Amino acid sequence: MRALRILLIVVVVLGALFVIVDRVAVHFAEGEAADKLKSTENLASTPDVDIKGFPFLTQVAGGSLDDVEVGIDDYEAETGKAGQTIRIDDLKADMKGVEFSGDYSSATAATATGTATVSYSELLKTAKSEPTEVAPGITAKVVGLSDGGNGKIKVAVEGTVSSLGIKQTVSVLSSVSVVNNKVEVHADSLPKLGSTAIAEDRIRTITDFQQVIDQLPGGIKLDKVQAAPDGVEISVKGSGVRLAG
Repeated sequence: MRALRILLIVVVVLGALFVIVDRVAVHFAEGEAADKLKSTENLASTPDVDIKGFPFLTQVAGGSLDDVEVGIDDYEAETGKAGQTIRIDDLKADMKGVEFSGDYSSATAATATGTATVSYSELLKTAKSEPTEVAPGITAKVVGLSDGGNGKIKVAVEGTVSSLGIKQTVSVLSSVSVVNNKVEVHADSLPKLGSTAIAEDRIRTITDFQQVIDQLPGGIKLDKVQAAPDGVEISVKGSGVRLAG
């Protein structure tokens, strides 16, 4: 019995030591991965990297991690226009089946899904905020975006009738969707500005617009989008996503 007790104590101590070593190793790996991702993606701040699953060391021995979560507070995405970016807030991505090279210099996830937010103030930069003539003597521009409820965006349009010096602000509810890796805003109905009839294609040059969101980390792409209180919430997904290297 004494020998059995000693054996049990040794097993418990070794198990506890293994857990400690495993947690120290995963903490170190998370820090290294975060630094590598910051450098690779040219981020302003260090992202959060959370390696899931236990034990970590046996996953490393197998050359693959089951689940890695990455969080980036602010990310400047490309818009397709030289020198112009759009800020993505709270980008969170869940990477599955992450395999890494023998020297740990690169890692690729089999699949990735995630979420992020684009504020209305950022999306407003895409809309026409300079007066544009939509009919003789009538100009219009977008002056605000906000949550319209039920997944819609409220687009505030200011029209000016130059001959009368009258300004009028009207709002329309718009649908938002992802089309060819672009966030597309499309008015459900058109605003009436003044008493002059305005052709639909003319007024839609103001109310409808698209925003390219490109070159997200690892090559993930836009999947879905919906309006929310603080901005548009986007879903992203990808396969063969490169975390580093």
